[in-house]
Amino acid sequence: MKRAFLGGIGVLVLLVAVVLFRTFSFTPHEIASTERVTHKPDAQRIAQHMSEAIPFKTISRQQPIGSDPVPFEKFIAWLEQTYPTVHGAMTRELIADYTILLKWEGTDPTAQPVLLTGHYDVVPVIPGTEEMWKQPPYSGNIVDGYVWGRGALDDKSAVIAMMEAATILLNQGFTPKQTVYFSFGHDEEIGGDEGAGGVAAFLKRQSIQLAWSLDEGSFALQGMIPGVEKTVASINVAEKGYVTLDLVAHGEGGHSSMPPPKTAVGILAEAIVKLQDSPVPGGLDGVSAEMYDTMARHMSFFERMMFANKWLFGGLVEQTMSNIPAGNAMMRTTTAPTMLSASIKENVLPIKATATVNFRLHPRDTVESIVEHVKSAIDNDEIDVIVQRGNVASPVASTESAGYSAIAETVSQVLGDMVITPGITVAGTDSKHYATVADDAYRFNPMIVGPEDMATFHGTNERISIENLVRATDFYVQLLKNVNEE
Repeated sequence: MKRAFLGGIGVLVLLVAVVLFRTFSFTPHEIASTERVTHKPDAQRIAQHMSEAIPFKTISRQQPIGSDPVPFEKFIAWLEQTYPTVHGAMTRELIADYTILLKWEGTDPTAQPVLLTGHYDVVPVIPGTEEMWKQPPYSGNIVDGYVWGRGALDDKSAVIAMMEAATILLNQGFTPKQTVYFSFGHDEEIGGDEGAGGVAAFLKRQSIQLAWSLDEGSFALQGMIPGVEKTVASINVAEKGYVTLDLVAHGEGGHSSMPPPKTAVGILAEAIVKLQDSPVPGGLDGVSAEMYDTMARHMSFFERMMFANKWLFGGLVEQTMSNIPAGNAMMRTTTAPTMLSASIKENVLPIKATATVNFRLHPRDTVESIVEHVKSAIDNDEIDVIVQRGNVASPVASTESAGYSAIAETVSQVLGDMVITPGITVAGTDSKHYATVADDAYRFNPMIVGPEDMATFHGTNERISIENLVRATDFYVQLLKNVNEE
């Protein structure tokens, strides 16, 4: 008995020693110090151009309403008038009439081209919220160091910053070795099928394979990662897929005064509850694991201990992350019932009730596997499961490529000392199209944002700081210099 007790103590001491050793060894990766770089962009000029870009109501609307083409045509004309140096040095194609593709010819025809991209279409302002804006939503007003209005962060600012950067480089007499494309989409907010999809088709027809592309998808996140004090620059190397399903329950119909034991609505409600109670299996692996492995090294002792010893605490780590929306989205395909429809009148029993459910696919899952998961979770053969639309997650881009290294180096040079990590974009971008013609597709907006900024995405009081506009312009200048170094 005593021997067994002492043996147990010995095992416990050894376990504690292993845990502590792994924790104390779990330190931030060494990164060579980098000298800060600035090309001193004209902040007033950039802010003024950003202010002028916002009033164009380039709103993407779903069919059958459709988008008004006039603001798009006016924006294209304004961009050409505002950046004559760029348009004089580059060739331009209009893809699907409204997506702008600029080509900056390089000096080395054997070098693979690269693509910098953003989009200038915007989501509508939610009707009835106009009075909640501190500045009118399409004013472009410059107040308190910010440019205000729809599209300020998502994503006209990237378009402006790229054009400003190209102008600076051209005025310096710079010519790239590898051909550089700029693509500015007109329909990203509704899937990008015509715009970015058209650009990809155009490049394929010309047998052009890009070395890499860089699109929106993440930012330098300040105060947004629990437990990490430093700003985190997430260079996203993959993007979740997108699947929308309809769950359709059927009933007898009739008058609501004599309902059956279960109406179509009741049957559907049970199915939704079952589905939400059965999340798609997930886990901390692949890119998600790499991301948290990098960030956790900057956390407090307790968090470092958990992540450094996932062999022991992995279940607890994943359970904790599952309770945090952002963490949960990184680990699995998410399930979100978003729309309901049933009877045409309050006292009429519906013969059909429909729930629309949106899933954002983790790279490990497929459309087919999600359909099977849904059928198994609701366990009711009388409910139809219909695929509205769906696409798988993107390929995972390399973190060992010259493109990723150049982006990471430029982050350090321009944005400063921060945690740099690969990540996954949990929403959708045009990169799902560009990835079909690029060896690697990356997603990162070179701006420092916090929780207050992120809350304005697709919401109220969208704005961008002039400081961020300057950062982004500096970033694109330095990135193109870095990738064209001898």
